[in-house]
Amino acid sequence: MRADRLLSLLLLLQNRGPLTAPVLAAELEVSVRTVYRDIEAIGAAGVPVLAERGPAGGYRLVEGYRTRLTGLTEAEAGSLFLAGAPGPARDLGLGAALATAQLKLQAALPSGSMERAQRVRDRFHLDAPAWFREADPVPWLGDLAQAVWEQRVLRCEYRRWNGPVRRELRALGLVLKGGIWYLVAAAPDLPRTYRVSRFLSVALTEQTFERPADFDLAAHWAESSERLNGMLYQQDADLRLSPRALRLLPAQFGAAGARALESAGPPDEDGWVRVTLPVEALPVAVGDLLRLGPEAEVLGPPDLRAAVARAVTALAARYAVGVVDYSPG
Repeated sequence: MRADRLLSLLLLLQNRGPLTAPVLAAELEVSVRTVYRDIEAIGAAGVPVLAERGPAGGYRLVEGYRTRLTGLTEAEAGSLFLAGAPGPARDLGLGAALATAQLKLQAALPSGSMERAQRVRDRFHLDAPAWFREADPVPWLGDLAQAVWEQRVLRCEYRRWNGPVRRELRALGLVLKGGIWYLVAAAPDLPRTYRVSRFLSVALTEQTFERPADFDLAAHWAESSERLNGMLYQQDADLRLSPRALRLLPAQFGAAGARALESAGPPDEDGWVRVTLPVEALPVAVGDLLRLGPEAEVLGPPDLRAAVARAVTALAARYAVGVVDYSPG
């Protein structure tokens, strides 16, 4: 709406001026010609706008002028909870509302508080996606967010490990974890979690539902994460590690590796130590432990030691085939 755009233009000039017409056009996502018309409109409404020519010129407000038109809309107020994550806010369709809300908030702050807020913004930045991994494709995220906002029933097709399934879901909330979006939806027993990138189709129905009044998304996520961790680590591995493997442990195994360091015994005559490391199911544990290479020895349990030995034997046999001797002579 033009009224919202004019207010955004006024707040941009108040908080960041002087600004050129091309910069204002880029911020407002309109043409330069539209900016010229909007400048004329706010000037005709009594806002003291000055135009300064030259390379360092642009539009600015008369010194000391401040507007009090800073009321937040419902969408803008809600978007402030995503102020530290502009990328996810944009994914949810709240990017424009967040930008306008931040402008209004800056305009409402006293000068000293506004300067401090700007320093915080300049010094702290939240980058949600994980390193070295492409972001999941989430073409249905906007529809899922709408279903969460409006408490509308969804008809979906979802890709499970054993093939696609059709579901009718009552969406309770969206969670961004390590750069990956998850949908939490009501189920007959407990709420269930769905990875957003695995939705094959999503259709919003006209049917609505009552969201449980006592459902707390953050508390549910914390509880389900703890439960998943308990299911993930199925046994403890007894390891003998070199000093280099000890240094690698937290990087390779995260929090579990850091806890394992605390269990480390005294070094033996070779400088190696014994630790207890929680590991996942046998096939996953073998692959994880092989990442430590010859810097680790699995002492137990016996089935894990045997499985690692079989994997190492198979690797040795594979690499022994067709080996060329490049040694001198």
